Amino acid sequence: MSTPSIQGESWPTLPLEEWEATRATLHMWTQIVGKVRLAQTPLVNHWWNVPLYVSSRGLTTTAMAYGSTFFEMEFDFIDHQLTIKCSDGATRIVELSPKSVAKFYQEVMTALDDLGLPVRIWTMPVEIPDPIPFEQDFQHASYDPVQANKCWQILRHAYRVMQDFRSRFIGKCSPVHFFWGSFDLAVTRFSGKLAPPRPDADPITREAYSHEVISHGWWPGQGPLGKPAFYSYTAPAPQGLADAKIRPEKAFYSNEMSEFLFLYDDVRNAADPDKALMEFLESTYEAGANLAGWPRAELERSQI
Repeated sequence: MSTPSIQGESWPTLPLEEWEATRATLHMWTQIVGKVRLAQTPLVNHWWNVPLYVSSRGLTTTAMAYGSTFFEMEFDFIDHQLTIKCSDGATRIVELSPKSVAKFYQEVMTALDDLGLPVRIWTMPVEIPDPIPFEQDFQHASYDPVQANKCWQILRHAYRVMQDFRSRFIGKCSPVHFFWGSFDLAVTRFSGKLAPPRPDADPITREAYSHEVISHGWWPGQGPLGKPAFYSYTAPAPQGLADAKIRPEKAFYSNEMSEFLFLYDDVRNAADPDKALMEFLESTYEAGANLAGWPRAELERSQI
């Protein structure tokens, strides 16, 4: 069943407390699909081969190769299905409905096997406290289609503005992509310089932060903040970053999280949410780039 349309609600409300159970379940479901993508794609710098992408109906892996077959997996948050489509025309559907992570995992693996695409993944979730292997997770079993659709609507709005922001940078820059480990939409700019090695960094962190970066994104609010927000951080963080002046007025630096934050509700309630968000993205980039001594004239596109 399709979700009732909320297309008319620009930047919809999404308080974390109203959908946390659904968010936690969907987080695990995206990790299952994301790990299939990880298993089927060669490593790209900074793990750019693993994220999902905002699509016209939800989140997609884009096409992946399995021998001579190509297949794609897409979370459809309109009809609430995970669709698996193959280049030979074969298709399987896994319904998105209240069900445990264990059941969803079994259904996804069975669908891939039925398509002649047996993929085996490491079933331990990542980047969360107290992880439960997918096949043993009967704790997370919630799915509210309206709330899931709202999350996708926000991702669409954020993606649109972040794509515009990305287009203004001609240096190395990531796509605007959705990381299923941390469950956030992100875009990352690079100065082109190597970063100092991080003490005690694991292989994932070493690869992700091998070079100087300024990253921006949106996450639904899980973790210590407890509220959906846009964020910005510079790594390594230059001295004085916490005291830098940024815009709009309601954006701020969190000493607890060591990054700039702009609460989602302050964005959506702004007179012009797109403009307010772009001001946050631009001003936090400028603060980090200036303090870190990035060669901005070489990295930024001249106004056309």
